[in-house]
Amino acid sequence: MSHQPDNISAGTQVVALVEVRGPNNSLVHPRGAVGVVTRTPTGEENHFLVRFPDGFEKSLTREQIEVLKHFKDLLQGRRSNHSPFDLEEFIIYRCIMGSQAYGLETEASDIDRRGIYLAPADLQWSLYGAPEQFENNAAQACYWELQKFLIMALRANPNILECLYSPMVEKTTPLAEELLKIRQGFLSQMIFQTFNGYALSQFKKIEQDLRNQGEVRWKHAMHLLRLLVTGAATLRECRVPVRVEAHRERLLAVKNGAISWNDVNAWRQELHRDFERALAETVLPERPYYEAANRFLVKARRQMESRGLRCCQKVEKRVASSKLIVDDESLE
Repeated sequence: MSHQPDNISAGTQVVALVEVRGPNNSLVHPRGAVGVVTRTPTGEENHFLVRFPDGFEKSLTREQIEVLKHFKDLLQGRRSNHSPFDLEEFIIYRCIMGSQAYGLETEASDIDRRGIYLAPADLQWSLYGAPEQFENNAAQACYWELQKFLIMALRANPNILECLYSPMVEKTTPLAEELLKIRQGFLSQMIFQTFNGYALSQFKKIEQDLRNQGEVRWKHAMHLLRLLVTGAATLRECRVPVRVEAHRERLLAVKNGAISWNDVNAWRQELHRDFERALAETVLPERPYYEAANRFLVKARRQMESRGLRCCQKVEKRVASSKLIVDDESLE
């Protein structure tokens, strides 16, 4: 799904060619340990984030890892044409997020993709376990495993809820379409706490920058305001209105530093008060619909298990068929 060195994409199993060390330079895994790439480098970077079976993650350079299939074949004196784990095959939902989805794009804006992958049963049950997310920095894409995605949605994570309501969807499987039908069940009054929490954390960072460096990171200020606008609208409309075109010019002016920090801060305080009014007015429940989310996850896991069994049965049939041909030839 990206043009990484030697096609090492998210999901590729690799072998560590060096000792894997942790805090205080302690040995965590020996040379030859096998892990799964969960994040790929971007730009001129050369580091891959590798997750090992015990959950330990280590950033390793391209020179410090080898693709597992290639490594085994090198030991046997040959190269393999087998492809690595194909993440795309297991992606059930993909959308565009960021400025493009918010209606705040400019000519310089990148395209950020987010989505959900459903781990195959053999990966889910293996010692590796299914990585909670894969990041492809070169393609500016991030995919969460379905269970992780659902848990974050139930906790009213702003990024996840916006992903469910993105106006720019690129891929949906029948399973994802079922998820979209129950997406309102993830909305609750918890949105007030989470959206406010994210906004306040950004505000604290901005205040710290002002104290330490005397300047504001205006892009962060813009997103702080956008979160407050979206959060209040969600409580009122019982949906997540990702696009904020009504505030486009003013938000972009904040991003460009064309509005003073005092005016930006005054707008922030006004939006906080409006958010509180929206909470008092909302008809959203206090808690999300956990039961529906759980039923959906169980159904998805069962479908993947059935898919794995069907694949195994097809392989067994092909093997049996090949064996019959060999046996028939041996009788001649």
